[in-house]
Amino acid sequence: MVTKLKHYNPRISELVNDWQVLDASGQILGRLATQVATFLMGKHKPSYVPHMLTGDFVVVINASQIKVTGLKAEQKIYKRHSQYPGNLKEIPYSRMQERQPERIIELAVKGMLPKNKLGRQMLTRLKVYAGAEHPHSAQILGSERREEREAAVVAKAEAAAVEAAKATAKKPAAKKAAPKAEAAVTEAVATEAVEAAEAAPKKKAPAKKAAAKKPAAKKPAAKKATAAKNPAAKKKPAAKKPAAKAASDSGEK
Repeated sequence: MVTKLKHYNPRISELVNDWQVLDASGQILGRLATQVATFLMGKHKPSYVPHMLTGDFVVVINASQIKVTGLKAEQKIYKRHSQYPGNLKEIPYSRMQERQPERIIELAVKGMLPKNKLGRQMLTRLKVYAGAEHPHSAQILGSERREEREAAVVAKAEAAAVEAAKATAKKPAAKKAAPKAEAAVTEAVATEAVEAAEAAPKKKAPAKKAAAKKPAAKKPAAKKATAAKNPAAKKKPAAKKPAAKAASDSGEK
């Protein structure tokens, strides 16, 4: 059975680029160049991947005090050609060390880096100075304090986690007390509602009875008045007509 391992591929935001300072005074050129190339490529880190800029910035000071072994100081020659016929230029090591000692370390490191765009980007992170002074003290100080900042951040995170754990431990007690308070409030509201319901019908009942009695008292009175008026009106004509007829009958006789 073949097991497939997942390749490590960090994100750009996860990469951390520090600043390294190397003193070249009294050191051998080849050994210093290998150390610088290792820092630039990032092979000294567990997060190294060959296709990303995982390396650090490197500052090399006292480049004029670099040393070489054997007869290289006398026999080593730096050559460059402008691609035009007869334009080959040869510079001995001794003259290069006098005029451009930074160039010696740059060329040695360039031959140890990848020959592609990534290698050229790595080479831009190399800062070489002939003397002991350099303008990158702020960056170096920031990289040295990075560990302290990370430790402070971790401490804050741990403190926040402890506070959150304490808060979660206190919440259950508050939750247990909360139902009792809610039950008391609901009981009070229920009793108030019952009392209001009991008091409301007692006040409204007399009004309903009075309202029911008033129409009942008015309606019979009106009926009696109309009944008293109507028979009188009906009886009067009936009583008058016989009287007139009786008088006419008595006169005729």
